[in-house]
Amino acid sequence: MFVLCIFLPLIAAFVAGLFGRLIGDRGAQYVTCGALILSALISPFILYDVALLGHARDVQLVTWIASGDLELSWALKLDALSAVMIFVVSVVSALVHVYSIGYMSHDPHIPRFMAYLSLFTFAMLMLVTADNFVQMFFGWEGVGLCSYLLIGFWYHKPSANDAAIKAFLVNRVGDFGFALGIFGTFLLFQSVSFADVFQAVPGKAEARLHFLAWDFHAMTVLCLLLFVGAMGKSAQLGLHTWLPDAMEGPTPVSALIHAATMVTAGVFMVCRLSPMFEYAPLALNVVCVVGAATAFFAATVGLCQNDIKRVIAYSTCSQLGYMFFAAGVSAYGAAMFHLYTHAFFKALLFLGSGSVIHAMSDEQDMRKMGGIWRKIPYTYAVMWIGSLALAGIPFFAGFYSKDTILEAAFGAHSGVGLFAYALGAFAAFLTAFYSWRLLIMTFHGEPRADHHTMEHVHESPWVMLVPLFCLAAGALFAGYVGYNAFVGEGRVDFWQKAILVLPQHDSLESAHHVATWVKLLPLVMAVSGIALAYVFYAYRPDLPGIVARRFHGLYLFLYNKWYFDELYWNVLVEPALRLGRVLWKGGDGAIIDGLGPDGIAARTQGLARRASLLQTGYVYHYAFAMLIGVVLLVSWYLLTRSGL
Repeated sequence: MFVLCIFLPLIAAFVAGLFGRLIGDRGAQYVTCGALILSALISPFILYDVALLGHARDVQLVTWIASGDLELSWALKLDALSAVMIFVVSVVSALVHVYSIGYMSHDPHIPRFMAYLSLFTFAMLMLVTADNFVQMFFGWEGVGLCSYLLIGFWYHKPSANDAAIKAFLVNRVGDFGFALGIFGTFLLFQSVSFADVFQAVPGKAEARLHFLAWDFHAMTVLCLLLFVGAMGKSAQLGLHTWLPDAMEGPTPVSALIHAATMVTAGVFMVCRLSPMFEYAPLALNVVCVVGAATAFFAATVGLCQNDIKRVIAYSTCSQLGYMFFAAGVSAYGAAMFHLYTHAFFKALLFLGSGSVIHAMSDEQDMRKMGGIWRKIPYTYAVMWIGSLALAGIPFFAGFYSKDTILEAAFGAHSGVGLFAYALGAFAAFLTAFYSWRLLIMTFHGEPRADHHTMEHVHESPWVMLVPLFCLAAGALFAGYVGYNAFVGEGRVDFWQKAILVLPQHDSLESAHHVATWVKLLPLVMAVSGIALAYVFYAYRPDLPGIVARRFHGLYLFLYNKWYFDELYWNVLVEPALRLGRVLWKGGDGAIIDGLGPDGIAARTQGLARRASLLQTGYVYHYAFAMLIGVVLLVSWYLLTRSGL
């Protein structure tokens, strides 16, 4: 049954992808949704049996690679970490599949879309159940490929194609670091099996890697390289630029990729590799600093975006930063807890925004919305629930997980921990502000859309609303239900051997004993952010324009996303294009083709053209040529006979 849960999405993708024309749109939807719903129904039993009852196991399927001393099995690693991910991925993916029936109802390529969604889900399940680095890399690349296909699903739009290529290329940068980390791991441990590597880590804790004239701490190098892969997949600062552009894909894609699945793969990977990271304190510090910086950066950018999906995308980037700095202070349980709660409320916000876009005739600019809450009351209600959970308001899901992360960062009693706490607390203020900015601009105030659009504003069909209600229940109760097991007193029994935390790094234990003001500050910041958003966008809607004009440079800096895209274009992309153009025109075109195939063809063509000049079509020309030929032959004969 457990194996069936993992492979049902692959079977569904195979049927919908290859036989979509035969079974039709409705058949493809039934097959994929049915398979994912069945997987989602099985996943709680996996979570209960593996995590709560402690029946962790490895399920060996087949021998995958056998080359010399390297032998790898295709196996499913079922422990608390993978069980949580199977549950989250299966449930959210099933709801997204059902939601897609309504959202994509008018699309001409429904079987292809449903097949891509199911294939993506299978690749993600392969990633989280991998029992070795190579199998994880297979799932890692699988979700990258599927994200390319899904982001660029509407291939007739140049912007969608550009976004898909951008996501693919930026992720390749991170994947290169991940691959180097795997190579280095094999070099050091002579194995890529998690069990073998984790068992050998304490004995290799002080091992060194020699490269050219340098000598490095091996575990730090390996963990940093592996973290580069996590940065790309989870859109951390520096490799984040693909994430907002990925909003070009259909909204169900945004919910699936940016809520529970692909972008959380990096967080899962760092938690899975906790036995390695625990012996690389410098790498943990880097993870913490990068995560905190990402949380702050993305929150500042979210303040000034006007596309409803981009605002939520930057909030995803910010929340991923929280997860990473939790892992950076060894609070892996808190990182996984936030991953789990975030999946519900962020999928809810993305699908809720899709319901708004559906109601507004595909309009995504919040400046062209407003005054629609009475027309779409169910969507309005679930967007409130998602925003309350995102802002960390008691007693919604995000309150339990986000506050635990901040308390663990403070409880780590380290410089990077305090740095993360400070940025995280301020990011909580910004998160609450832009969340209520989104709510007020979208649903309240005077209608800013044209009359025709406002006349057609309508609530989404039930096939889209039911998944929203299910996710809203998760956003309401997931934090309370999971608190004790993930980060409370039951965490040791829950995680067992899936996560390793050295005694001197147990920041989660310290989190339960921090001062009261440390616990209250995030809530105070969140409430302050909500209050300020009401002042700016409900009571004094002229204030945002005044502030933007007064601090025009800062506004442009945030609106243009700290100019990362422009920086990369000028420093990396444009020089690469120039170099490519030179190599293309001057190298390939002029030298290789000019002297090679094109050159030979051109010489042959020139000779043929000259020879064709002899073919004039006039009889007297041919007669004259024949006469000249006869004269030359006779002359040659006479000369040879006379001995001259």
